[in-house]
Amino acid sequence: MILENLLKGSALSAVAAVLAFAATPASAAAATVSAEAEQPRRGDRVRAEPDARPIARERRQAQRQARQQARQQARQPRREARAERRQARRDAPAPAARQDRRAVRQAVRQNARQDARQDSRRAARREARQDRRSTRRQAPAAGYTRNSTYTDSQRNRTFREARRDRGDARQDRRADRRADRQAERRADRRVERRQDRRADRRADRRADRRTERRVERRQDYRDNRRSYRNGYRDGRYRDGRQYRDQRRWDRRKWRNNHRYNWRDYRRYNRSHYNLGRYYAPYRGYRYSRISIGFHLDNLFFSNRYWINDPWSYRLPEVYGPYRWVRYYDDVLLVNIYSGEVVDVINDFFW
Repeated sequence: MILENLLKGSALSAVAAVLAFAATPASAAAATVSAEAEQPRRGDRVRAEPDARPIARERRQAQRQARQQARQQARQPRREARAERRQARRDAPAPAARQDRRAVRQAVRQNARQDARQDSRRAARREARQDRRSTRRQAPAAGYTRNSTYTDSQRNRTFREARRDRGDARQDRRADRRADRQAERRADRRVERRQDRRADRRADRRADRRTERRVERRQDYRDNRRSYRNGYRDGRYRDGRQYRDQRRWDRRKWRNNHRYNWRDYRRYNRSHYNLGRYYAPYRGYRYSRISIGFHLDNLFFSNRYWINDPWSYRLPEVYGPYRWVRYYDDVLLVNIYSGEVVDVINDFFW
């Protein structure tokens, strides 16, 4: 009995503990639910404050306007600079080549417009002629034949119309002929003007060349006379005593010097050795090979043919009366007092 009572008492205590543990979360949940119910919701809070929404909207609009103004102020200097560049580009004068191209394009467009107008006029005249011809052909069908009977007014009208058509046709033909003649005259005048301009230019060039040659010949003649009269100014004194640098030219010594290796230098500087066309001092003169010991005329070694900077072509410096002279594509070392050729390099220039 005692054991049974103890078991019953322990069982009852366990059941009571379980019930108490289960009741504790339920009470906690009920407390949280009541607290949430007491707190106001977000929508209820907004509804409780109806004036907060327009204020926020105005604030956003003000912020947006401030941002737009800041952007406009930031872009304003760039826009002004761009406008200034455009204005400067418009005000700047166009290059000559661009102006020439623009003039050519305008001339081509104007000619095309004139041709189109003439073509349209001719097409209109052609259509008018065809219409008149068609009306003439259709006139018999309308009752205007010789065998048919019609009144005098109708006859006079047909005659007047035919005469008018013939007059219009004559005027059209005359206008076409006039236009063709004018176009041909203009073309002939243009061709004649071009030919006259070319002839004038050629004559001017020839005259300039002749005057230049005359002046050079006179200058060379004066220089030679002065040199001979004063007794070889650069080569000797009047009493016959020579300068120290009047020694004979040694053409082998400088060729063995590697500083004057003009062949390798010309291989890497080909454009420097291309001096263009050679103009002989005499008209009709042709090239002929010249060897050492040959005596040239003084016009062939005048100052216009001198090579003033021999080192630029890797040639040695000269002294005394010697000068490097161009002769067609060859290079000659000439004694300008006697005209003797001392050294020769064939095919030196391109």
